[in-house]
Amino acid sequence: MKFCCVVMGENTMHNFKYYTPTKVLFGKGTEKQVGILVKEQKCKKVLIHYGTGSVVKTGLLDKVKAALDTENISWVELGGAVPNPRLSLVYEGIALAKKEKVDFILAVGGGSALDSAKAIGYGVYNEGDVWEFYDRKRQADGCLPVGVVLTMAATGSEMSQSSVITKEEGLIKRGYSSDYGRPVFAIMNPELTFTLPDYQTACGCTDILMHSMERYFVAGDTMELTDTLAEALMRTVIKYSLVLEKNPNNYEARAEIMWAGSLSHNGLTGCGASAVDFATHGLEHELGGLYDVAHGAGLAALWGSWARYVYKDCLHRFYRFATQVMEVEENENKEKVALKGIEKMEEFFKQIHMPISLTELGVFPTEEEMKLMAHKCSIASGGKKGSAKVLVEEDMLAIYRMAK
Repeated sequence: MKFCCVVMGENTMHNFKYYTPTKVLFGKGTEKQVGILVKEQKCKKVLIHYGTGSVVKTGLLDKVKAALDTENISWVELGGAVPNPRLSLVYEGIALAKKEKVDFILAVGGGSALDSAKAIGYGVYNEGDVWEFYDRKRQADGCLPVGVVLTMAATGSEMSQSSVITKEEGLIKRGYSSDYGRPVFAIMNPELTFTLPDYQTACGCTDILMHSMERYFVAGDTMELTDTLAEALMRTVIKYSLVLEKNPNNYEARAEIMWAGSLSHNGLTGCGASAVDFATHGLEHELGGLYDVAHGAGLAALWGSWARYVYKDCLHRFYRFATQVMEVEENENKEKVALKGIEKMEEFFKQIHMPISLTELGVFPTEEEMKLMAHKCSIASGGKKGSAKVLVEEDMLAIYRMAK
């Protein structure tokens, strides 16, 4: 692979804070240590929070309960977390945790269970309506400690400060970020992801890629080491996503993807950058809120249209992405190379059976629905979103129209 020459200027990076307090246990059989890790927290009662059945069917939930029992740790449970986790279940979890005097939350599952667990933790620790944090009306003063036994590589929530919740009333999907919500530990056994359907695996791989891409496509200064780390991570995810497409039970590929998911969203791939973009995520949140689509699939359906709308404003980054990640040959015609990089990324999405348009996603929004999504996205972002190109409401609407 050819590497471009980057001339380092006087101000090529910005000050940054990198905070990752999560203890990680990675590898085969690590879920057996969950009782010991919880006991280290000196808690009195645990809320086990999980999804809609997979952890029950595989026997993982029973193993977790047995591990807690072995350490004489009391627990209660709440299942039902679904993709685009619902605010109503968060409220139910808050009420249960308060009633049972829970002081630790253990999420067993993927990003949805973990995001829901974080929201419950905020709601128990803080007075008032937890939705106000997600609605940007106030900040949390703390959160019940949260741990996770991860069963899906995707959101990176196991090491990140972020969580995303959907409010059923108004179909509003919003994220909230706070260091208080970073899990105290994450157990990651790649074998626990073997049972995932191929579609969910591909959605997860897409989300992992996007978390680094949202930090990569920025108009301002960046740090060379961070860029190189991000490029290596993105190449790794693309490589092993294609391996999993053919062999879902390849442990090496599962392990590479799982670790990439954590590193892609714990802040590492944005250190020293002047900004982050996250416009595609913002656009997808409104799409997911309105249509309840899988997050990764929604991102793939929107990304190409976003990229073609903004690339001229951030041509140097799209050129570098094309040559260093998508292996497009370097050329003096930087615009042609950038567009080829976008095209090759969409070809990759097709290879892992991800949609590259709203039609392929199975969503057919009306003009009024697109205007509504653009308006809600604008409100959620305070009127502006993005760094590669700063988007306002009319730009957001244009991208939705392009994505049809």
